[in-house]
Amino acid sequence: MATSRITERIGRAVMKAGADKASTWFTPHMVAASRAIFERIPSVDFTLEVRDARIPISSEYEHMRYFPSCRRIIILNKMDLANRSQTQEWIKHFQKQDCICYGINSHNKDNIKELLKFLQAQVREVKFDQSKFTTTMMLVGVPNVGKSALANSLHQIGRISAAEKGKLKHTIVSPEPGETKVITSLKIASHPNIYILDTPGVLLPDSLDIEVGSKLALTGAIKDCLVEECELAQYFLTILNLSDEHKRWETLVSKEDGLSVEHKANLSDSSDSNMKRKKLFYSDHTQDFVVRDVRRTLLQTFLSFKGNLEDVNELVRLIDSQLVALRDAFRVSLESGEDGCQIVATKLLNLYRTGRLGCYTLDTVPRN
Repeated sequence: MATSRITERIGRAVMKAGADKASTWFTPHMVAASRAIFERIPSVDFTLEVRDARIPISSEYEHMRYFPSCRRIIILNKMDLANRSQTQEWIKHFQKQDCICYGINSHNKDNIKELLKFLQAQVREVKFDQSKFTTTMMLVGVPNVGKSALANSLHQIGRISAAEKGKLKHTIVSPEPGETKVITSLKIASHPNIYILDTPGVLLPDSLDIEVGSKLALTGAIKDCLVEECELAQYFLTILNLSDEHKRWETLVSKEDGLSVEHKANLSDSSDSNMKRKKLFYSDHTQDFVVRDVRRTLLQTFLSFKGNLEDVNELVRLIDSQLVALRDAFRVSLESGEDGCQIVATKLLNLYRTGRLGCYTLDTVPRN
């Protein structure tokens, strides 16, 4: 495959970092957390294994293989960042494997309300007189799959709807992997009482292979400082250039170009006050007008490319030209000594990881 060279470089860097005893991602607290979770899993009523919907297999939690008889529910989180139709295929795939699977966006209140009802229904199925019991559910998963965000959302929705309204608690939520250090208990329902345990993300270095390591790095499960961000950006652009996302962007750009001059002027905020505001924030890559320019730049470089995408060298040539062109789209003004590729890569990865550049599922559903 055309992605193999870039994937191998990233994967080997991740595996090398994991093998290093001084690694900044397999830390002593992660070793301790791994042991604590392993010991506690048999005593909880349900284990909610949270995975990243973009990588449903690559984000598997290895510890669960040692507990085949426990009540496990696979939660595919961040489904708003994954390809919707492929997420549904993955859910069906897990159901065929006799695994209960549920797809969510932990930041969507309606999603969380439906998930809470689903979890309460699961409790009712296994406990005859559930009102007399307290149910404990443990969230487990690799780093940065959204366990803490999910725990907070379930706690907030559950406590608001509960008969007694206690003070809301919160666990730390961060885009950086490895921020959760201890196991935290949060109440998510009453009558019956349901508590959820938020746990630190654990990633076992000896369980990774090159392809899995590269996918975990791209989606943010491993700290960027351990892998070259420019290579991660190249990896994303490889996926983008081999996807159908350009077709959607081509439609969007055509609609923008088809607007009347007057309407287009209003849309691009060309009034004096808005132009001043734009100048103040033009370096903020999350602004809509910057994202539009980034999409347009990537589309134009792709459409003007005449090489063979299946040829690795040709594909790398296209990616290099895109990284250079993106300096203008991101308004990168280089000072002496600054690395243009590094700045562009950081901004590009942020837009990918927040879904501003499309929704991609990196794992492929096995075909029987």
